[in-house]
Amino acid sequence: MTKFAVMDHESVPKHTLLSPEESEVVLRTYGIESPQLPKIHVTDPAAKEIGAKVGDVIKIIRRSPTAKQSVFYRLVID
Repeated sequence: MTKFAVMDHESVPKHTLLSPEESEVVLRTYGIESPQLPKIHVTDPAAKEIGAKVGDVIKIIRRSPTAKQSVFYRLVID
């Protein structure tokens, strides 16, 4: 049986795991604390595939017909 790679599907936006330093820059830029970010569960298939752990921040880049791309950040929760 071939394992399906979630990130290879055209409908799944690009997910990138941020380093702690990159996460801090994002939080400072927006003047927020990590609990204020939208959440993504550690069991989410895309989060699992990139090796995310609880407390990590994921950068998600979605294609947008008007803005070409939209960037979102999510806090990984249990």
